[in-house]
Amino acid sequence: MSETTDRASDTARRRKAPAKGAKGRVTMIDIARAAGCSQATVSFVLNNSPGIKLSQQTRERVIETARTLGYTAPAFEALHPPLPAFEGLDGVIGFAVDQLATSPEAVVAIEGARQASWNAGNVLLVAQTLGDSVMEPRAIAALTKRGISALIYMTIFTREITAPDYLYGLDIPVILLNCYTADYAFPAVVPSEIAGGQNSTRHLISHGHRRIATITGEPWMQAAQDRLKGYRRALATADIPFDPELVVEGDWSASAGYAATVKLLALKDKPTAIFCQNDRTAIGCYEALKEAGLHIPGDISVVGYDDEEIARHLFPPLTTSILPHMAMGQWAIEQLEAPGVAGRGRYPITKLECPLVERESVRGVVGMA
Repeated sequence: MSETTDRASDTARRRKAPAKGAKGRVTMIDIARAAGCSQATVSFVLNNSPGIKLSQQTRERVIETARTLGYTAPAFEALHPPLPAFEGLDGVIGFAVDQLATSPEAVVAIEGARQASWNAGNVLLVAQTLGDSVMEPRAIAALTKRGISALIYMTIFTREITAPDYLYGLDIPVILLNCYTADYAFPAVVPSEIAGGQNSTRHLISHGHRRIATITGEPWMQAAQDRLKGYRRALATADIPFDPELVVEGDWSASAGYAATVKLLALKDKPTAIFCQNDRTAIGCYEALKEAGLHIPGDISVVGYDDEEIARHLFPPLTTSILPHMAMGQWAIEQLEAPGVAGRGRYPITKLECPLVERESVRGVVGMA
């Protein structure tokens, strides 16, 4: 959540508008103070100095701060002209999500929407609702009073929802992100979880594994159900009999991954590969395997899911699937720019691919391809 904290700090700094330079003119010193960086960094960005390596995030922060403070140097205006706003929107889009503070997925989706919004010259207003029956409608009402021209409505857990009446009553386009309704009244986007589970399992099968275990998430969650369906489909397609002993229920946590792996290692016929249905589960799986004196992937191959930051820093780095929340946020903005979204109708549920990232935690079975 450091990115969210950084943005909050940026916002706090900008609320305290720095004193302008002589004669009321905004200077690079003013911009540096407001953006929280050095005057040299501001100069490099505003003058587009060649050969200077700065992160895109830093460049965007400096340019945004300069525009906010009203910096009007001719060279800056020539190099960084304002982006034209999309004609179908009024420049402000609302984003309501049930959980934000404890969810990296929400931050990633918001960032995807933010990038797509800024590319079209629009800004994003975000509200956390916690799904509260009293506060959620008040939060959305607060967004609409700010003059938003569209609303993205997101849930953290992928699921079918009963959309509240106030969503149907809005006279602006509404996009559902990571959720959908049975009546298909709104454009909706979710991850393609069945295909993701199938691809993860198929990857292990392609390396010669036939004794493949899986550690699931909580069974009431649609993501866990769909990833398990994908696992079973991959086995069936490869004519590998389903063995319920190789399916152990978890709860997405590292501790559950550890306990489930210990259980799998106690089987008479141990698995040669384990599909952990999220990366945190894989952390616990790694610990249990190493404690048992087994090597990854030499003795047992492991696949995760979600592609959290930790996945690339495990030893060995974890093969896993990307949850496409960044792409889902971008997709939501693209739908708002498409004609015909404002009216109500029936919209198909869009499912975005969960691409597999191959790293070093999978190896072929000895003596097989």
